[in-house]
Amino acid sequence: MAADRSGTPLYRTLAHRLQERIDSGTYPAGARLPSEPELSAEFGVNRLTVRQAVAELERAAAVEIRRGVGTFVRGPAARVSIDVDPRSQRVDVGSTSLALPGDGEQPGAAGEFVVAAPKVTGSTEDREAARQLGRPLAALFRVDTVTRLDGRAGAVSSYWVPFGPLPAELVRPGRAGNLVQDLARAGGIQLEYDWRAFGAIGADLADAELLGVPVGAPLLVREGVSCTPEGMAALYVRRRIDGRSARFVLRYREHDAEPDAGHDREHDAEPDAGR
Repeated sequence: MAADRSGTPLYRTLAHRLQERIDSGTYPAGARLPSEPELSAEFGVNRLTVRQAVAELERAAAVEIRRGVGTFVRGPAARVSIDVDPRSQRVDVGSTSLALPGDGEQPGAAGEFVVAAPKVTGSTEDREAARQLGRPLAALFRVDTVTRLDGRAGAVSSYWVPFGPLPAELVRPGRAGNLVQDLARAGGIQLEYDWRAFGAIGADLADAELLGVPVGAPLLVREGVSCTPEGMAALYVRRRIDGRSARFVLRYREHDAEPDAGHDREHDAEPDAGR
């Protein structure tokens, strides 16, 4: 199998290049990808490599192959809303149940760790964050994290806030902490839950690598907006969780029992329960 200089198979490198074009909007939802001969000529690879790359994107649910017609970029998944009594609103305290290590750097430790602070460039996720926060793309700052438990990555999270630039130490790769609380302190605000939605997707190329799961593996998605006490949207979060080892529980009555150890506890109920 042909590989590039880093040892990555050529089809995987090509898949990443095509995914970048999808994320940037060069290939928008519903657009038809160039044909195999066109992609083969543009990237200087054979048609088998192109076919393998497109198959990888199909497994990641980024494209849809219509036999005899072409390959098309998939649109965003439909959303299902969960309404809760606003009287149950709680302060957004972030992920507090995972015991953080002393120095925040041990690779096998539990906790939430910064992966990167990518520029907001106009990807599908960036545009959705801008829409939810009611701000232009240029006003947003983003931080990506991975949450580990027992040495294994269990969730990847992306946060967008309409203030910054964020302190260099806060977004340093490998830094451990409670990012929601850290972002609130950086912005000088208090965060409260506005809404949370739940869904499921197949792991794309980037999330599959961070979580150590196959491309297309089932991921639970929990996304939503947190706001200031005055109701101004101040944080948008999109968390992707390894669907093989997590669940969401909605509780409609008060319970005294604490959640099991290792749960991503964000308030006084089970993980993400109706928030």
